[in-house]
Amino acid sequence: MTNISFNQAYQLVTNTIVPLPEEAVPVDQSVGRTTSRDIVSSIDSPSADVSLKDGYAVVSTDLYRASPRDPVILDLIGTQFAGTHTQLMVAEGKTIKVTSGAIIPAGADGVLSNEFAEESDNIVSAYATVGNNILRKGTDIAKGAVVVARDTTLMPTHAGLIAAAGHATAPVYKQPFVTIIATGEEIVAVGKPVGEGKIAASNLVTIAAWCNYFHLKNGTMVVPDSHEALETAINQTLPTSDCIVTSGGAWSSERDFAVRVFDSLGWEKKFHRVKIGPGKAVAFGLLRGKPIFCLPGGPPSNQMAFLQLALPGIRLLEGHRPNTLPRIPAVLEAEVRGQRDWTQFEMGLLRRENGVFVFSPRKLPSRLQSLSNAHGIITIPEGTDTIEAGSKIDVQIIAYLPEILDADAPL
Repeated sequence: MTNISFNQAYQLVTNTIVPLPEEAVPVDQSVGRTTSRDIVSSIDSPSADVSLKDGYAVVSTDLYRASPRDPVILDLIGTQFAGTHTQLMVAEGKTIKVTSGAIIPAGADGVLSNEFAEESDNIVSAYATVGNNILRKGTDIAKGAVVVARDTTLMPTHAGLIAAAGHATAPVYKQPFVTIIATGEEIVAVGKPVGEGKIAASNLVTIAAWCNYFHLKNGTMVVPDSHEALETAINQTLPTSDCIVTSGGAWSSERDFAVRVFDSLGWEKKFHRVKIGPGKAVAFGLLRGKPIFCLPGGPPSNQMAFLQLALPGIRLLEGHRPNTLPRIPAVLEAEVRGQRDWTQFEMGLLRRENGVFVFSPRKLPSRLQSLSNAHGIITIPEGTDTIEAGSKIDVQIIAYLPEILDADAPL
């Protein structure tokens, strides 16, 4: 498909890519990963009725009339600590001292908290009627219950829950390895001298940095503008890659080899060229079942095609929802213009005024500075000529803005 709408392209990406197979990871290393199936508790937690208090296990009817003026006297026959077990049994007029988390001894149906009793010479004076103070077996987690549902992105609190459910590992979708290939005779790998007529591989670094931001494993390489060189690089890296992203060579000049190489390799091309600005030359398809994104070489087009189409697809590989960039509502400060047959993306700055976010469209003479200094992106949908100043809009956040968002952690 050629020259399709952004919505069509997005649907083709999200409907085509499926998560990678399952792997088990140590539960304390599972944070940020997405569960590949329901996690079911293999145990009851707690595994027995236990005390919620430090106190005394009793027969509750013994203390029915207990008060500070008329204490009930009980014989202390032993002690039960958390993690231990006693063969002693509580009977009327008897009590066993228990610590918080201790198994409730046989015969007891309540625990009297320490603050309502005095102990002396194996005698306990009880000054209050008993509260229950017992956490019943399986109250926190029942054996066989689903503790974390499939397709949940795990947080630290989930990790503790999974451990409490009796699991040392969590079933999650495999993390993808993304190979990023920059093409062009003028492209110089980062760290090497940039001679006249050459440019550093900034697109390559930006894509890799976005992958690193989302904890996506990746590798990078720079390949000359040659059909043979690019084909060799693809054949070498595809077996160890879950996705390949190329940067440059996506248009239709005699030196734009990327899409033609994949055509010659027999990929299942889903689309090439999308009615978006910037980023029109983007292509997407599958080669031997693995997602391939060919991105244009101009920095604005490269980054926008990556953020709007490639990144959502890559994140789907590890089971994440495709809407990867956080969004906030804002008010548009100045009018923006679009095209009726085009989806336009505009970058700009955010500020907060009287508790309301305000988005200011911004274009600088430097393409790279426009990209690096922007706070967010707005969308002017296909079919929309103008969005007037003062309109309410959604902004995709691409910057770390704690001073604006009142957040203490990165997005």
